[in-house]
Amino acid sequence: MTQRPLTTIGFDADDTLWQNEQFYRLTELQFTELLADHAAGDVIAARLLEAEKRNLRHYGFGIKGFTLSMIETAIEITEGEVPSTVIAQILDIGRDLLAHPVETLPHVRQTLETLSGKYLLVLITKGDLFDQERKLAQSGLGDLFDAVEIVSDKNASTYRRIFSKVGDGPERAMMIGNSLKSDIVPALAAGSYGVFVPHELTWSFEHVEEPTEAPRFRKIGHLGELRGVLDALS
Repeated sequence: MTQRPLTTIGFDADDTLWQNEQFYRLTELQFTELLADHAAGDVIAARLLEAEKRNLRHYGFGIKGFTLSMIETAIEITEGEVPSTVIAQILDIGRDLLAHPVETLPHVRQTLETLSGKYLLVLITKGDLFDQERKLAQSGLGDLFDAVEIVSDKNASTYRRIFSKVGDGPERAMMIGNSLKSDIVPALAAGSYGVFVPHELTWSFEHVEEPTEAPRFRKIGHLGELRGVLDALS
């Protein structure tokens, strides 16, 4: 009997299953407005990005680290003169970000419902544990997944470990996401298929070149096109 080439499908969460980056962009705009008397908006945004990158190894990915980076940037921009009222406002907009509504992207539920039971479905997302659990619960998609993995970072060893634990190994798995850097390139390095679903807003830190020469790389416009990719592999 011929072995199925693909048994396990991993899905990223933020900006693959539901909107996320748009809320960060709105929060960043509020933040730059708070410090508008001290520097131009593009300067503040650039300094914030520097702080975020610098702090990833300390705080990891997620809203709490982002909020701390905003506070650090405010201190730097004002040369230590930031008023306590501004710090309080930064904390408020950080809390608002933690409470934003979950808005699933087009074709998500229909695609997951179609694949559920036919493949092992695993949600693989990085970020703050409580926030990711909240969003999954509010999305109403949790019952469609066979496993949920909330990780501190995504690399090839992450995918090897998860796809070996949940499924039949990385060679018979596929990872789907909007980030080439986090979702696609390391999954390909692990030996899996990688399906890139671009989102109109993606954090600049996640930008890398498309691995177009990789034989297991695929690109689709939205999740509704995933069925065609899977049919071609079966």
